[in-house]
This record gives sequence, C-alpha cells and structure tokens, in this order.
Amino acid sequence: MSVRVFVADDNGILRSGLRALVDTQPDMEVVGEAANGPDAVSGVQNTEPDVVLMDLTMPNGGGLASIAALKQAGSKARIIVLTVHDEIGYVRAAERAGAVGYVLKSAVDRELLTAIRTVAQGGTSIASSLRSAPTDADGKRATAELTGPELQVMRRVVEGFTNRQIADELQLGVKSVEASRSSVMEKLGLASRSALVRFALDSGVLAPGAHAA
Repeated sequence: MSVRVFVADDNGILRSGLRALVDTQPDMEVVGEAANGPDAVSGVQNTEPDVVLMDLTMPNGGGLASIAALKQAGSKARIIVLTVHDEIGYVRAAERAGAVGYVLKSAVDRELLTAIRTVAQGGTSIASSLRSAPTDADGKRATAELTGPELQVMRRVVEGFTNRQIADELQLGVKSVEASRSSVMEKLGLASRSALVRFALDSGVLAPGAHAA
C-alpha cells in the first residue's frame, strides 16, 4: 500500500515539484495540498494522509500552529517540517508541537524521500546538516514588558515572516510593524534577529499554537 502524502507550502512551484517527486515513487502518492495554515489543517482532516510535509512559514497561522491544531484534533498523520530554517531551536519547537521529522528545503532531493519512508514506518527523521549545539539565549528572560501586539509581531518575526507579510496578516502598517519589532529588540536587550529567534524559542514564546493568537 502506498504512503499517502499531503503537501502544505505557500510556494506553488515548490508544491508542484514536491508532488512530482513524490508521485514518481512506486510506494507513495500525494493525496492533497494546501497553501496556508487553515487549509492545511482542514485538508489533512479531510484526506487523512499518512505523512504531512509542513512548511513553517505560511499565511494565516504558520506551520507550528497548524501542527499543534492537528495533534489537538487527534490527527494520526506523521508530520515532517519542510523549511529553510536551520536553527536547532526550530527543531525543538517543531518537536514540541508534534512533528516527527525535520528536513531542510536545500536537501529535499537527498533526504526527503528517506524521511517520508522513515516516519511512515513510525520512526523520526532530523536533517543531518543541522547544528546540534544548544542555543545560548536566556530562556527565563521576562516578557512581561511586551505588549500584545509586540508579542504577535515577535512570533511572526521568529517564524520568518517579512515586515510586509506581518503587516498584511495583522492588518497593520509596515511602519507600525517596524516600530514594534524595534521595541521588542530594545526591551529584551537583543541586537540581532538570530538572537531574538534563540530567545523566543528557549523562553517558550514560540510555543505550539502560540502563533494562532
């Protein structure tokens, strides 16, 4: 019996490429696809695939929130995160949400098919090229001074959204997003986006489902 695969990614060209790659395999087939978080959740529930390929950065919720929503709904699908993010903190966040695989888009041809087969059989698969060193952010740093909008902006910055994408999703002006982003960095005493990512992941700001707020 073929492994049933669902593809969730907002890049239509990539989705087409993944469908072509998977459908050429004699032991697997693509049964559905989605371009955003809500459609991914409903699509997986409707098609009941064995394996889901889930991008982290998608409109209307993002991959982590979608993974958490599927697990909370009782989905038995095995989820592989497919992303450009190579920070170990993202792997940890994905695992907390319920993912069992993590493949970098740069290594799709080499690792994805193996990962699909591995997780379909009950195993786990983490990209071989990822850094294994722990992050150095202070996970206990308080976020009490951050406002609600600042937290929303922070979560989306960490998931890789651009200022324009954040503005569109939160219905804010780009300058408002930039101001919130600068305020977050100043309040937390952080000097770079990578430092913000490490802090957010270790402090639990990017907890499973957090982006749904």
